[in-house]
Amino acid sequence: MKRDQKFFDMYSLVIGVLALFAVAIFVLAMKMSDLTQGVYTAGSEEYQASIEERIRPFGTVLLPGQEAEAAGPTVPVAATVEPVATALTGPQVYNEACITCHGAGIAGAPVVGDVAGWTARIDQGDDMLYDHAINGYTGSAGYMPPKGGRLDLSDQEIRDAVDYMVVESR
Repeated sequence: MKRDQKFFDMYSLVIGVLALFAVAIFVLAMKMSDLTQGVYTAGSEEYQASIEERIRPFGTVLLPGQEAEAAGPTVPVAATVEPVATALTGPQVYNEACITCHGAGIAGAPVVGDVAGWTARIDQGDDMLYDHAINGYTGSAGYMPPKGGRLDLSDQEIRDAVDYMVVESR
């Protein structure tokens, strides 16, 4: 019985200390909240203004026919000037677009510098080469996508690239 009484006394002491500690923390928290939030009481105007500022909507919803009121004077935006586009030369277009297929012979493309591969094509005439390069071509040897897949290039840039490849392949 003595052991049970000792255990019960120790258990009661630990529970009592923990309860006292919890009450002390509660009292300390209440005291700190009074010190730090004394200005912002639930009924004060400052408190209400801070809440209204935090929950203020970012914009307004306007129904058709309604117009938004201007918040203040507006400053006109200066017009941006379009940069002048520079045309690429034949070698530049070849190095940026054409070399992928015509440098390695991918999809049946004749390799630049291969005279035998280009002779039959050159014999068809420049207009036929331009047409195939600009509009694309599907032949027995492979597929040429329109403008080599670079639709941002102008027709003249493609013609210059074809002329460059023809000169290099004669």
